[in-house]
Amino acid sequence: MDERKIKCILHGSFRKHYDLIKKVAEIFNEAGIEVIAPSITEITGETNGFMHLKTDASKDPRLTELIYLKKLSELGTKGFSYYVNPEGRIGTSASYELAMDQLTNTRQVFMEKPADHPAYIPQNSIWKPEELVAYISEYKRYPPPYIPQNEQRIHRLLQSLILPGSIIAVGAIIVDYSKKEYKPGQERDVLLVQTHKWGNKFSIIGGKVRRNETLANALRREILEETSLRPRIRESICTFDQIKESGYYIPNEHKVFTDNVVEARNRKVILNHEAEDYVWMPPSQALKELNIEPNARKTLGLYAEKHLRLA
Repeated sequence: MDERKIKCILHGSFRKHYDLIKKVAEIFNEAGIEVIAPSITEITGETNGFMHLKTDASKDPRLTELIYLKKLSELGTKGFSYYVNPEGRIGTSASYELAMDQLTNTRQVFMEKPADHPAYIPQNSIWKPEELVAYISEYKRYPPPYIPQNEQRIHRLLQSLILPGSIIAVGAIIVDYSKKEYKPGQERDVLLVQTHKWGNKFSIIGGKVRRNETLANALRREILEETSLRPRIRESICTFDQIKESGYYIPNEHKVFTDNVVEARNRKVILNHEAEDYVWMPPSQALKELNIEPNARKTLGLYAEKHLRLA
């Protein structure tokens, strides 16, 4: 697992467990798990039991808490919340944060089983930080939650309460328009990347659209971040819901792919950490020879069919 991709938010009482929260942050960060909140800095004051840190933008606990919760949107599908509750007690603020986690389907892991909160917690969610780091290091994945037979009704009810929303993902069929010479009717090469995100299968460049971001700007950003290319967007090729039989389908998550054809004037690709390798290849050949994840295969197939028809 590329641990640079894992992000974590820590929850707990700074008044009671500041030193322990700081230690947990050090354990995770040293293991490559990025703790994006809170920023572990000097405590500078207190308001009605709410501790203020040196890096806090405001001494208003309400604003500090909202900024803290905003970090949830940065966790991504690989991230998780970790609750530092050594005595089993979550506390008022962390209780509010737990509710937000559950309504947004954020993975929750606890140091101890909650003793002061009636929240439903799937089994296999209680881990000491050292044990969690060791598990991830050995198995390259999170400990899967276990849902006993007698808790399945509660689990289904919780899933039905998750806040609805759609995830829009943009993708790019990046077509080679460099100085490479092609014969009349010959397919131009397209760029495919081998990526951790799709289990080391090949896919096209793309990613999620951010809040208040246009589709075109999201596509340009993703291409630049993942390849360093600055191609020209040509046309939309397809828009479709996530394929249920893809092997990557997540129930209760509405994901829409909208893919475009773009022109690249050079073939010099600089990958970021999201991909392991890349290849420039004619689309028909790629569809026959490469292990391509189902969503990208659908788009590439539509592009190849249109290209051959027009050639």
